[in-house]
Amino acid sequence: MIRTLLTACAIALSPVAAHAQQAPQHLSVPPGFGIELWAKVDNPRAMVLGEAGRLYVGSRKGHVSAVPYDSRTMAAGAPVKVASGLNMPVGVAWRKGDLYVSAVDRIVKLPGIDKRLDAPPTPVLVSDRFPSDKAHGWKFIAFGPDDKLYVPVGAPCNICDRDKDSYANIMRMNPDGSELEVFARGVRNTVGFDWHPKSGELWFTDNGRDWMGDDTPPCELNRVAQAGQHFGYPYCHGGTVADPEFGQGKSCGDYTAPALKLGAHVAPLGMRFYGGQQFPDEYRSALFIAEHGSWNRSKPDGYRVMMARLEGNKVVSYTPFIEGFLGRNDAVLGRPADVLELPDGSLLVSDDHANAIYRVRWNGTRTAAGDAALP
Repeated sequence: MIRTLLTACAIALSPVAAHAQQAPQHLSVPPGFGIELWAKVDNPRAMVLGEAGRLYVGSRKGHVSAVPYDSRTMAAGAPVKVASGLNMPVGVAWRKGDLYVSAVDRIVKLPGIDKRLDAPPTPVLVSDRFPSDKAHGWKFIAFGPDDKLYVPVGAPCNICDRDKDSYANIMRMNPDGSELEVFARGVRNTVGFDWHPKSGELWFTDNGRDWMGDDTPPCELNRVAQAGQHFGYPYCHGGTVADPEFGQGKSCGDYTAPALKLGAHVAPLGMRFYGGQQFPDEYRSALFIAEHGSWNRSKPDGYRVMMARLEGNKVVSYTPFIEGFLGRNDAVLGRPADVLELPDGSLLVSDDHANAIYRVRWNGTRTAAGDAALP
């Protein structure tokens, strides 16, 4: 796909967003798109929209931020910290005026938060039935079409076989914390998921294990066709790679294979299906995935936002959408953590390395953009 570097847009700045509309010169997007620095936020990870004009952002540094924005122009205002002193509150989910926040071993909520940014409420406990392990303990959370809150629990290690009802799974519960149950098993560490806009099925990213070499095993994009499926961890990785320690006597064919094998160690985090009207038609229902980037690969990989196109349940292409988070000599300039659509159809991207949230908009003519097919 042809790439293009962007220049700053010559448009008037909103008085509440003097820092916005600056084009990050190191980032590139496809022709017809523009990218701008939308807001500066301390360690932004998962994002969720509240009522009109409210964005909430989790972090690994103990706080949750709110970014007010103009509902007409989408210009961001100054971030406000609405919670602090929490244990890696990465995940945020909004329901009926309340903000739910993950904090490793518990889920809390901030009631009526949209109207209380100046005097945020004290967090209220929803559930404390989760393990306290910090390894893979930070959680992306979201409400599903069934109005249940989905909460992943990562493996407390690189590779281990622990309590199957407590670790390496995706759980779900009612909004009040009741009826907690395991929804999917064999999931090493998912930090992003979304529901297909047509089928309603849950799709999720999963981070592969380390220390089996630069190129194996792959990270994964998975689809849950029915509750209770097992996706292989710790016995099988990527649908075909038996674990050298825990895979003996196991068959990879007994587990659900990924919908797409991603690069090893690319660390896919946040992902969303695109449902807006601003991007050209061929982007409708496309899947955007934030690859946070490798930390122990000899040659870094990931550090980009990718786009998957689907035909039914089959991924037919997987191509870069935003690149440039790695600079010369593999200098890390940013690490994308999550993606989220604004009400006008533009796309937000959080970057917890650069303490930034970027906004991607369509500026071109509405013609089809080419895309490379999967080999």
